[in-house]
Amino acid sequence: MLLSLLQVLFPPLGRNNIHCLEQFALYGIRFWVFAEGRTHPCRFTPMGVTFPGATCNCCSCSASAVISLEVNYVTWSMFVSSCAAERSPPFTFPVICRRTFSAFPEMNLDCKIPVRKKHWPPGTQCVTKHDHTKPKPRELAFRKGDMVTIIEAVEGKGWYRARHNETGQEGLLAASALRERGAIRADPKLSLMPWFHGKISGVEAVQELQPPEDGLFLVRESVRHPGDYVLCVSFGKEVIHYRVVHEENTLSIDSQQYFSNLIDMIEHYMKEQGAICTKLVKPKPKSGMKSAEEELAKAGWLLNLKHLTLGDRIGQGEFGDVLQGEYMGQRVAVKNIKCDVTAQAFLAETAAMTKVRHKNLVCLLGVILHNGLYIVMEFMSKGNLVNFLRTRGRALVPTQQLLLFALDVAQGMDYLESKKLVHRDLAARNILISEENVAKVSDFGLARVNPKGADASLLPVKWTAPEALKHNKFSSKSDVWSYGILLWETFSFGRAPYPKLALKEVTELLEQGYRMDPPEGCPPAIYALMKSCWELEPGKRPSFKKLTEKLQKELKHLRDI
Repeated sequence: MLLSLLQVLFPPLGRNNIHCLEQFALYGIRFWVFAEGRTHPCRFTPMGVTFPGATCNCCSCSASAVISLEVNYVTWSMFVSSCAAERSPPFTFPVICRRTFSAFPEMNLDCKIPVRKKHWPPGTQCVTKHDHTKPKPRELAFRKGDMVTIIEAVEGKGWYRARHNETGQEGLLAASALRERGAIRADPKLSLMPWFHGKISGVEAVQELQPPEDGLFLVRESVRHPGDYVLCVSFGKEVIHYRVVHEENTLSIDSQQYFSNLIDMIEHYMKEQGAICTKLVKPKPKSGMKSAEEELAKAGWLLNLKHLTLGDRIGQGEFGDVLQGEYMGQRVAVKNIKCDVTAQAFLAETAAMTKVRHKNLVCLLGVILHNGLYIVMEFMSKGNLVNFLRTRGRALVPTQQLLLFALDVAQGMDYLESKKLVHRDLAARNILISEENVAKVSDFGLARVNPKGADASLLPVKWTAPEALKHNKFSSKSDVWSYGILLWETFSFGRAPYPKLALKEVTELLEQGYRMDPPEGCPPAIYALMKSCWELEPGKRPSFKKLTEKLQKELKHLRDI
């Protein structure tokens, strides 16, 4: 019966034609290849689809694995991997397979599964999958693991024009040679200091550094001198222990060279022998820990320090300085996190930033492991929303522009809400303005970093929802409450919320039903939106999607007047 149906749907067109019928599922997409009256059931699996003994007509290489799947955290990408020339472009799942293979004696297999091809828009960051050191004219040379930026697609050819992030050169390269820069998984075993073993004895350190190997090393906490550390280095079949003295927020082995953190110290002694027996060569990772440096490099988020030029300090926060800089000719903002513990916490939260991309979110460009941790982001030339409004005022910023800022923030937060990400510190100070007056949400995912512990007294009380203050319950709905405060800040041109009220008074009055009055000149519809965000019961607050829709209507109404 099935064969009859297939023959009706795909009547034989000749001895050399084989047709496909596909039935898709997440794992195990089924289809049937048939020829000469015979059906051949096949199934896509994470290991691929195989046609034993087939030969690729393109280059006569073995075609035993016709299709393979690659998981890129969010999407399934499928590649025709049987051809040694690797000329086939990647496709978004499902796939169009237009290769012709000799699957049976004197017969070709031509499998066509009609769905759309994956397309990377300009600006997409990609990682190269193999070496290409002898390019043809107009092609780009690269090594495996290099980062490139897509400039444009070459129509209908499965090729892209791209810029090499290291050399700055531009050229063509095949889509099959690329994979999109992946997200970093939030993994508690991911460490900036995989060589740090915590509290272990000297004897245990010696056991860890076996068999002996010059330059093999680890760092442990000092048992005899609490607060200090010990650098243990294998050299000449022995393990030498160097006490690292911690005083006045610096670290030193010889009282000559001082470091602000362990990461800095290890980086230095991997480059110079200095006061120790040999250069550090190979870290001995603590059992179960993964190197953040390796994972960042593999995913394409590790940037090269030599291409970064730092400029003036443009901000200072609880966790470190924010500097203006330049990376590969692009203006950037750089957060420098020097404290080891805080840098490790920031690494976990930065993982969330690698999963998102939206026009109203400040773009993470990458990280550099130097002097603690550098977080490199796009530069927003007009600063934060509070200062933007305070320095310009009503005369220079019309109501329509205020609405556009509010809409930008709502759209960025709607995207975060769709990804199930909670900001926790949404406020006008964390909204940055671009040269084109586009508002972008910054510091999402970073608000949970608190080196002093989860102390509720450190929360931004005037912006934080009551349930978050009382019960530490953060959600998209608590972000909506904060968005209402941000709206009030915006339409009051940067005034601090709850003027003349002490923090303790604010929490007490809110539970009694008190809400701020509308800012001067605020449209009634916008004040109504603010109050809807300040519903005491989280479930009664609107979603960011609903807020976006209402702001769009209000903006249209204002333009029509």
